[in-house]
Amino acid sequence: MYGTHGAYGTHGTPGSSYDTYAPAYEHPTVADVHFPRQAGAPVPPPPPDGHRRRPHRPGPAGTVRRLLPRALVVAFLAGGTTAFVAKDKAVELTVDGHPRALHTFADDVTELLADQGVEVGAHDLLAPAPGTALTSGDEITVRYGRPVRLTLDGERHEVWTTGRTVGEALRQIGVRAEGAYLSAERSRRIGREGLTLDVRTERSVTVMADGRARTVRTNAATVGEVVAAAGITLRGEDTLSVPAAGFPRDGQTVTVLRITGSQEVREEAIPFAVRRTDDPALFRGSEVIEQEGRPGLRRVTYAVRSVNGVRQKPRLVGSEVVREPETRLVRVGTKPMPTSVGGADHLDWPALAACESGGRPGAVDPSGTYGGLYQFDTRTWQSLGGSGRPQDAPATEQTLRAKKLYVQRGASPWPHCGARLGG
Repeated sequence: MYGTHGAYGTHGTPGSSYDTYAPAYEHPTVADVHFPRQAGAPVPPPPPDGHRRRPHRPGPAGTVRRLLPRALVVAFLAGGTTAFVAKDKAVELTVDGHPRALHTFADDVTELLADQGVEVGAHDLLAPAPGTALTSGDEITVRYGRPVRLTLDGERHEVWTTGRTVGEALRQIGVRAEGAYLSAERSRRIGREGLTLDVRTERSVTVMADGRARTVRTNAATVGEVVAAAGITLRGEDTLSVPAAGFPRDGQTVTVLRITGSQEVREEAIPFAVRRTDDPALFRGSEVIEQEGRPGLRRVTYAVRSVNGVRQKPRLVGSEVVREPETRLVRVGTKPMPTSVGGADHLDWPALAACESGGRPGAVDPSGTYGGLYQFDTRTWQSLGGSGRPQDAPATEQTLRAKKLYVQRGASPWPHCGARLGG
């Protein structure tokens, strides 16, 4: 490196091409060198008798003294060259796929990157690691990270990759691309700004339809697409066991529901209301039906479905009133019930009741014709002012009406038990 400079040459002018590190035997001897006379030095007188003085030749010691400074210079320059060469390193730096050969004095990887203005972030790849010592012949690789906005099988992810193509990125992320749908070609390059990528891997889905199972391998985006790929057509009200727009999962089973529908029309009764009105002319506990109630009529429409041949619960879809109901009007007595009837109060009515009904106000004979404590028939009961059925009236009212009957007809209405009255 320094051998081409002549600053320290021994022949010619400074800057000549002589090698300053040439060995001493290649230089002219001291005897052949003519040194200029120093200024102010006295000129020796000529020798006497016209004889020339023999020139003085220095001995070996003089020669060593002349060569020593030159040897020191050579040693100094040789040592500097060795140190310079030791610091210089030939390395190859590859940044994002672009290699370049460099000579550098950097001691380690971090210093080299700083010298070259290469910044490495948290998502970037650097090999060897920062701070690694450099030696000549080393290869340093920098690969920049790229953001990938990935939608994988319907789920969104934000990932970083140092791959420069879609294929490299998928391998780094660990996504199986064979048979998958990719929104970008595998060879597409990914810039530093990143990429939005939609990936649907191949999945196995079973479709149950018409009593038969069909298993398909698919990268479809929706369940509906899977069913269509299985060669199944939905008709009319047919539907699926899962939403058709849903994402199909690996190992999922989808059932096709064959639906047939019809309508049923039914007529249903509308209950009538009952309105009661107090009547002070009637004894308390008595009721008189002034107007019979009448049920209304409603026409109801139901939708009936069968799913895969199984009838489902009917669903109400419409209703209309055909006939309005008519309210029942009832007069309710509020007049206090008398307990005394002249000519009959002294008789033994408990004994008669015990004989006729066992003393039970709600008793009814086996034929259903007679009822109550005293076994009235309905016609006789109502002729005495009673309402409804005798067995439904209070015991005091039954006894009052029995006394009235006795005043009218004596004990004859009770041919078997009348003697119990003791009258």
